Amino acid sequence: MPYTPIVATLGYVLSPDRRRVLMIHRNARQDDLHLGKYNGLGGKMEPGEDIAACMQREIHEEAGIECESMQLRGTLNWPGFGKHGEDWLGFIFVIDRFRGTPLDANHEGTLEWVELERLMELPMWEGDRHFLPLVFDGDPRPFHGVMPYKDGRMQSWAFSRL
Repeated sequence: MPYTPIVATLGYVLSPDRRRVLMIHRNARQDDLHLGKYNGLGGKMEPGEDIAACMQREIHEEAGIECESMQLRGTLNWPGFGKHGEDWLGFIFVIDRFRGTPLDANHEGTLEWVELERLMELPMWEGDRHFLPLVFDGDPRPFHGVMPYKDGRMQSWAFSRL
């Protein structure tokens, strides 16, 4: 059977001093798979757009700002992650320069600037604790990971950087 994941982006917007990251606290919809968790910004790629355009669109839709500079930090394959066991393939970006003032909230929750040193203290998917250090480390090489999920729980984690 061919592998047909949902293709998506996940972006982490850095403050101008690079000490804080804009996170969404998913607290607006009771039916949200992510309810109560903090996450980066992003979503599904649409037909006719490339992955960078997808990231720019999602940042604009969710935070009301325009990306001026961003770097691909890695890719993540999440087999079985979706609400009904769907597979996801994510492209992870850091946005290090933007134009505008971020919104306070959107239809999914509250937007909050979080100190990078406090990031791992937030309630988040257990798998995020494995890949987030790679997003913000000083290694210029992108990482490529696989993190299978089953029944809403991470089963394993592996990544490479070449």
